[in-house]
Amino acid sequence: MTADVRLVRDLVATVDDREPLVVVIGDCILDRWTVGEAERVSREAPAPVVRVTGTVAVPGGAANTAVNARALGARVRMVGLVGDDESGRVLRDRLTAAGVDTTFLVEVPGGTTTTKSRVVGGDRVVVRVDEIAETPDAATGQRLADAVRRAVRCADAAVVCDYDLGVRAEDVVPVLDADRPAAVVVDAHDFRRWAALHPDLVTPNAGETAALLGHDLGTGSARVQTVVDARAEVLARSGARAAVVTLDRDGTVLLEPGSDQGFRTRATPASEQQASGAGDTFCAAATVALAVRAPARDAVTVAQAAADVVVREAGTSVCSAAALLESVTAPAATVVDHDDLATAVEAARAAGRRVVFTNGCFDVVHRGHTTYLRQARELGDLLVVALNDDDSVRRLKGPERPINPAEDRAGVLAALACVDLVTVFATDTPIPLIERLRPEVYVKGGDYSPEMLEETGVVRAYGGEVVMVDYVPEHSTTAVVRRIREAAAGNDTTPTTAAPTAPVEPDPAP
Repeated sequence: MTADVRLVRDLVATVDDREPLVVVIGDCILDRWTVGEAERVSREAPAPVVRVTGTVAVPGGAANTAVNARALGARVRMVGLVGDDESGRVLRDRLTAAGVDTTFLVEVPGGTTTTKSRVVGGDRVVVRVDEIAETPDAATGQRLADAVRRAVRCADAAVVCDYDLGVRAEDVVPVLDADRPAAVVVDAHDFRRWAALHPDLVTPNAGETAALLGHDLGTGSARVQTVVDARAEVLARSGARAAVVTLDRDGTVLLEPGSDQGFRTRATPASEQQASGAGDTFCAAATVALAVRAPARDAVTVAQAAADVVVREAGTSVCSAAALLESVTAPAATVVDHDDLATAVEAARAAGRRVVFTNGCFDVVHRGHTTYLRQARELGDLLVVALNDDDSVRRLKGPERPINPAEDRAGVLAALACVDLVTVFATDTPIPLIERLRPEVYVKGGDYSPEMLEETGVVRAYGGEVVMVDYVPEHSTTAVVRRIREAAAGNDTTPTTAAPTAPVEPDPAP
């Protein structure tokens, strides 16, 4: 069982025992999804003609945060503005059906409920039509403040979801200051509005962080260091005690006072069409975790796991406690044959993921292995480890190896969080497999240079990159086996005459 599994299990059990009360304050949205097949282009305009096969309406925005928090086991009160129109009635019904307390929703006579209607043709959003609620007047703002005041009584946590659609800081902040729950989380387009609240956690995405800082974050994984370097500025400008910056496929970075490095989580990359509402799920899970007094690092770890559940689903989705548990406890199809591996790599590449490939014997996995595998995983989105089978290990290492059979070695590698897929190969080199998969990055660890490797020419021929990562001295498998044998010899009381020990060279393969 991995630490993450224990963490998720413990958190879900704690939430189930305590049933914390979470108040969601923010901009309620009704998400409509009209789904069909895009068969042809219209003759009337350069637009696809979609043959509709179904329509669904689900809570979105702050309402999506509310249903996710409820699905994770919290008691939830929803505070927000809705119109007295059909969309408002549908949204209220959907929230009630999900188990969310809608007593504190403020209905605006003659008002419009914010609705986002998407038409999906095949696997793409063809068009989105937004109906936006009117800006609330002072009287409506006061009604909202009164609703917040009543809702937060005895609450364990409050989360503000401000999408610049009506809920205003000047109406909410004074109320939360007067009766503050143990945990306050803010998810907003402009976090400066909420700085006076001094939230326990804010959850800006890359664009919101760039706006907060006043400069671009860069691209790809380089954004991580930019965010870490700007820790003090992010916290000062948002007024927050901690901030978790979400960086889509690059996961998240938690910024805390006194921690210069930041704490990272890893994401499961997905297409933008699939990822609608994942930020709401992340925010909900983090808030529920903080509501039961989980440390911030545990909260964001669990939140990332919950977001990874919903990005696999189309449309606006919800992560339940059961789905979250299943995602971290179900046996993963990590050890695969070459055909399944090729299919998985093709799917990952189609989703825009960067494939990293490495290989070795991995007999008696040690710190040197885990160090280099973590470094390899940093170079892309999907790490594939190809494992020499037992016969090829014997050809490389001698008749006394491997110490552990291929099945056991594969199982150990598959349990590492940084490893995505493991396969076993029987040839002396992985070149046939590399030629089939054509990974973007080929990685080796240890005392190598690219020129020493037969694989280098193959990888570079199709435009791939060969990267050598750090070698950890005295952490080769040979060195580990030597120390074990020396320790065993030292415990043997039978007098022996030992032959001198020859110097040990680093393993030619991990």
